[in-house]
Amino acid sequence: MPGTAATVGAIGAATTLIGALAVVGMASGGAQRLAGAADAAALAAADAASGAATGVPCERAAEVAEANGVTVASCDLAELIATVTLSSTFAGMPFHASARAGPPP
Repeated sequence: MPGTAATVGAIGAATTLIGALAVVGMASGGAQRLAGAADAAALAAADAASGAATGVPCERAAEVAEANGVTVASCDLAELIATVTLSSTFAGMPFHASARAGPPP
């Protein structure tokens, strides 16, 4: 049964590869969700800064971030332009995403 050891080895290698690809896929999905949350938070802050929405701009960004299960790392306003950086963790590794929103130039 010399083929048994090779088969077991091939199945083990395939299982390890599939597991690694699944982790990378989940991390990529988490990063995309974080980027989307950063976009939404920046838009909410810019809307509040321009008066299109009520509230304090960075507080509005924090509300959007909290609704998405992430935290605000920084929130900066330059006139009507809001720059928001959100942070989250996946498997103990920190992820950050930034977005900027404001009126067109």
